Amino acid sequence: MSRLHVLRVFTAANGEHGNRLGVFLRGADVPADRRQGVARDLGFAETVFVDDADRGELRIFTPEVELPYAGHPTVGAAWLLREAGEGVASLQVPAGELPVRHEAELTWVAARPEWAPPFEYFELGSPDAVDALGGAPEDAGWAYCWSWVDEEAGTIRARSFVSGAGIAEDEATGSAALALCGSLGRPIEVRQGRGSDIFARPLEDGVVEVGGRVALDVVRERSG
Repeated sequence: MSRLHVLRVFTAANGEHGNRLGVFLRGADVPADRRQGVARDLGFAETVFVDDADRGELRIFTPEVELPYAGHPTVGAAWLLREAGEGVASLQVPAGELPVRHEAELTWVAARPEWAPPFEYFELGSPDAVDALGGAPEDAGWAYCWSWVDEEAGTIRARSFVSGAGIAEDEATGSAALALCGSLGRPIEVRQGRGSDIFARPLEDGVVEVGGRVALDVVRERSG
Protein backbone atom coordinates (compact mmCIF):
# COMPACT_ATOMS: atom_id res chain seq x y z
CA MET A 1 0.00 0.00 0.00
CA SER A 2 1.16 3.54 -0.76
CA ARG A 3 -0.30 6.69 0.76
CA LEU A 4 -1.51 9.37 -1.65
CA HIS A 5 -2.14 12.99 -0.63
CA VAL A 6 -4.46 14.90 -2.96
CA LEU A 7 -3.93 18.67 -2.82
CA ARG A 8 -5.26 21.73 -4.58
CA VAL A 9 -2.52 24.24 -5.37
CA PHE A 10 -2.97 27.95 -6.13
CA THR A 11 -6.40 28.17 -4.52
CA ALA A 12 -8.37 31.39 -4.30
CA ALA A 13 -8.36 33.34 -1.03
CA ASN A 14 -11.57 31.57 0.05
CA GLY A 15 -9.92 28.15 -0.40
CA GLU A 16 -11.80 27.23 -3.56
CA HIS A 17 -10.44 26.12 -6.94
CA GLY A 18 -6.73 25.37 -7.36
CA ASN A 19 -5.04 22.69 -9.45
CA ARG A 20 -5.30 19.14 -8.14
CA LEU A 21 -2.04 17.40 -7.37
CA GLY A 22 -1.22 13.89 -6.22
CA VAL A 23 1.76 13.51 -3.87
CA PHE A 24 3.38 10.30 -2.63
CA LEU A 25 5.51 11.43 0.31
CA ARG A 26 7.11 7.96 0.35
CA GLY A 27 7.95 7.82 -3.33
CA ALA A 28 9.94 4.62 -2.86
CA ASP A 29 6.62 2.84 -2.35
CA VAL A 30 6.05 3.24 -6.10
CA PRO A 31 8.78 1.66 -8.26
CA ALA A 32 10.35 4.01 -10.79
CA ASP A 33 9.20 1.94 -13.76
CA ARG A 34 5.56 2.17 -12.64
CA ARG A 35 5.32 5.87 -11.90
CA GLN A 36 4.27 6.99 -15.36
CA GLY A 37 1.45 4.47 -15.32
CA VAL A 38 0.33 5.59 -11.86
CA ALA A 39 0.28 9.23 -12.99
CA ARG A 40 -1.75 8.28 -16.06
CA ASP A 41 -4.15 6.24 -13.96
CA LEU A 42 -4.69 9.05 -11.43
CA GLY A 43 -5.28 11.59 -14.19
CA PHE A 44 -4.12 14.68 -12.30
CA ALA A 45 -2.26 17.35 -14.24
CA GLU A 46 0.80 16.22 -12.28
CA THR A 47 1.74 13.60 -9.70
CA VAL A 48 4.79 13.95 -7.42
CA PHE A 49 6.93 11.15 -5.98
CA VAL A 50 9.14 12.30 -3.07
CA ASP A 51 12.27 10.14 -3.08
CA ASP A 52 14.06 11.83 -0.16
CA ALA A 53 11.99 13.99 2.20
CA ASP A 54 15.02 15.24 4.13
CA ARG A 55 16.62 16.60 0.96
CA GLY A 56 13.37 17.55 -0.76
CA GLU A 57 14.24 15.28 -3.67
CA LEU A 58 11.30 14.52 -5.96
CA ARG A 59 10.17 13.64 -9.47
CA ILE A 60 7.17 14.98 -11.38
CA PHE A 61 4.93 13.21 -13.91
CA THR A 62 2.03 14.38 -16.06
CA PRO A 63 -0.29 11.67 -17.47
CA GLU A 64 2.04 11.40 -20.47
CA VAL A 65 5.56 12.64 -19.62
CA GLU A 66 8.02 13.26 -16.80
CA LEU A 67 8.91 16.93 -16.29
CA PRO A 68 12.28 18.18 -15.01
CA TYR A 69 10.48 21.09 -13.31
CA ALA A 70 6.89 22.28 -12.85
CA GLY A 71 5.27 24.99 -10.77
CA HIS A 72 2.22 23.73 -8.93
CA PRO A 73 3.79 20.33 -8.08
CA THR A 74 6.79 21.97 -6.40
CA VAL A 75 4.72 24.55 -4.52
CA GLY A 76 2.34 21.81 -3.37
CA ALA A 77 5.13 19.44 -2.36
CA ALA A 78 6.95 22.17 -0.41
CA TRP A 79 3.74 22.99 1.49
CA LEU A 80 2.97 19.32 2.23
CA LEU A 81 6.50 18.57 3.43
CA ARG A 82 6.21 21.39 5.96
CA GLU A 83 2.77 20.19 7.07
CA ALA A 84 4.23 16.71 7.56
CA GLY A 85 7.06 18.06 9.72
CA GLU A 86 9.63 17.70 6.94
CA GLY A 87 10.02 21.37 6.03
CA VAL A 88 12.93 21.97 3.65
CA ALA A 89 14.85 25.06 2.58
CA SER A 90 14.98 23.83 -1.02
CA LEU A 91 13.68 21.13 -3.34
CA GLN A 92 15.80 18.97 -5.63
CA VAL A 93 14.29 18.22 -9.04
CA PRO A 94 15.99 17.04 -12.25
CA ALA A 95 16.22 20.65 -13.49
CA GLY A 96 18.13 21.82 -10.40
CA GLU A 97 17.75 23.19 -6.87
CA LEU A 98 14.65 25.24 -6.00
CA PRO A 99 14.77 27.54 -2.93
CA VAL A 100 11.62 27.39 -0.79
CA ARG A 101 10.11 29.87 1.63
CA HIS A 102 6.79 30.39 3.40
CA GLU A 103 5.15 33.78 3.87
CA ALA A 104 1.87 33.91 5.80
CA GLU A 105 -0.56 31.73 3.79
CA LEU A 106 1.63 31.55 0.70
CA THR A 107 4.29 28.98 -0.18
CA TRP A 108 6.97 30.23 -2.60
CA VAL A 109 9.37 28.23 -4.78
CA ALA A 110 12.06 29.90 -6.93
CA ALA A 111 13.31 28.63 -10.29
CA ARG A 112 14.84 29.75 -13.54
CA PRO A 113 12.33 30.63 -16.30
CA GLU A 114 14.23 28.52 -18.84
CA TRP A 115 13.38 25.43 -16.79
CA ALA A 116 9.68 25.85 -17.60
CA PRO A 117 8.13 23.57 -20.23
CA PRO A 118 8.16 24.85 -23.84
CA PHE A 119 5.03 27.01 -23.72
CA GLU A 120 3.97 29.29 -26.54
CA TYR A 121 2.60 32.53 -25.10
CA PHE A 122 -0.41 34.20 -26.70
CA GLU A 123 -1.29 37.69 -25.48
CA LEU A 124 -4.93 38.47 -26.24
CA GLY A 125 -6.70 41.81 -26.26
CA SER A 126 -8.96 41.35 -23.24
CA PRO A 127 -9.94 38.93 -20.46
CA ASP A 128 -13.15 38.25 -22.39
CA ALA A 129 -11.10 37.06 -25.36
CA VAL A 130 -9.24 34.66 -23.06
CA ASP A 131 -12.51 33.38 -21.63
CA ALA A 132 -13.95 32.83 -25.12
CA LEU A 133 -11.22 30.41 -26.20
CA GLY A 134 -12.35 26.90 -27.07
CA GLY A 135 -8.83 25.49 -27.08
CA ALA A 136 -5.25 26.32 -27.91
CA PRO A 137 -4.63 28.89 -30.66
CA GLU A 138 -2.89 27.48 -33.72
CA ASP A 139 -3.29 23.97 -32.26
CA ALA A 140 -0.26 24.61 -30.05
CA GLY A 141 0.60 21.67 -27.80
CA TRP A 142 1.80 23.93 -24.97
CA ALA A 143 -0.24 27.15 -25.05
CA TYR A 144 -0.48 29.84 -22.36
CA CYS A 145 -3.08 32.44 -23.28
CA TRP A 146 -3.27 35.64 -21.29
CA SER A 147 -4.44 39.21 -21.11
CA TRP A 148 -4.03 42.09 -18.71
CA VAL A 149 -6.91 42.63 -16.31
CA ASP A 150 -5.21 45.68 -14.82
CA GLU A 151 -1.72 46.33 -16.20
CA GLU A 152 -0.89 48.99 -13.61
CA ALA A 153 -1.79 46.63 -10.76
CA GLY A 154 -0.09 43.67 -12.46
CA THR A 155 -3.17 41.42 -12.59
CA ILE A 156 -3.56 38.96 -15.45
CA ARG A 157 -6.26 36.61 -16.75
CA ALA A 158 -4.88 33.36 -18.21
CA ARG A 159 -5.80 29.91 -19.45
CA SER A 160 -3.44 27.04 -20.28
CA PHE A 161 -3.92 24.27 -22.88
CA VAL A 162 -1.33 21.48 -22.65
CA SER A 163 -2.27 18.67 -25.01
CA GLY A 164 1.46 17.95 -25.39
CA ALA A 165 1.46 16.63 -21.82
CA GLY A 166 -1.91 14.90 -22.00
CA ILE A 167 -3.79 17.79 -20.31
CA ALA A 168 -6.70 19.36 -22.21
CA GLU A 169 -6.76 22.47 -20.00
CA ASP A 170 -4.63 23.07 -16.92
CA GLU A 171 -6.38 24.80 -14.03
CA ALA A 172 -3.29 26.62 -12.70
CA THR A 173 0.15 26.56 -14.31
CA GLY A 174 2.87 27.88 -12.03
CA SER A 175 5.79 27.29 -14.40
CA ALA A 176 4.13 29.24 -17.21
CA ALA A 177 3.26 32.10 -14.85
CA LEU A 178 6.85 32.08 -13.60
CA ALA A 179 8.28 32.30 -17.12
CA LEU A 180 5.80 35.03 -18.07
CA CYS A 181 6.81 36.99 -14.97
CA GLY A 182 10.45 36.66 -15.99
CA SER A 183 9.64 37.96 -19.47
CA LEU A 184 7.63 40.92 -18.15
CA GLY A 185 10.21 41.70 -15.48
CA ARG A 186 7.66 42.67 -12.82
CA PRO A 187 5.50 41.08 -10.10
CA ILE A 188 2.21 39.67 -11.32
CA GLU A 189 -0.92 38.03 -9.96
CA VAL A 190 -2.46 35.56 -12.39
CA ARG A 191 -6.10 34.53 -12.23
CA GLN A 192 -6.22 31.29 -14.15
CA GLY A 193 -8.79 28.64 -14.97
CA ARG A 194 -12.06 28.64 -13.03
CA GLY A 195 -10.73 30.83 -10.24
CA SER A 196 -7.18 29.87 -9.23
CA ASP A 197 -4.73 32.51 -8.03
CA ILE A 198 -0.97 32.46 -8.81
CA PHE A 199 1.61 34.99 -7.62
CA ALA A 200 5.02 35.48 -9.23
CA ARG A 201 7.82 37.98 -8.82
CA PRO A 202 11.33 38.36 -10.21
CA LEU A 203 14.38 38.00 -7.98
CA GLU A 204 18.06 38.58 -8.73
CA ASP A 205 20.16 36.93 -11.45
CA GLY A 206 17.16 36.05 -13.62
CA VAL A 207 15.51 33.83 -10.99
CA VAL A 208 11.76 34.10 -10.45
CA GLU A 209 9.67 32.80 -7.58
CA VAL A 210 6.10 31.57 -7.85
CA GLY A 211 3.77 31.23 -4.92
CA GLY A 212 0.25 30.47 -3.82
CA ARG A 213 -2.09 28.91 -1.32
CA VAL A 214 -2.47 25.14 -0.93
CA ALA A 215 -5.29 23.00 0.49
CA LEU A 216 -5.37 19.28 1.35
CA ASP A 217 -8.45 17.49 0.02
CA VAL A 218 -7.91 13.86 1.00
CA VAL A 219 -5.37 11.25 2.08
CA ARG A 220 -5.98 7.73 0.86
CA GLU A 221 -4.22 4.40 0.64
CA ARG A 222 -3.56 3.10 -2.84
CA SER A 223 -2.79 -0.53 -3.61
CA GLY A 224 -1.20 -2.05 -6.65
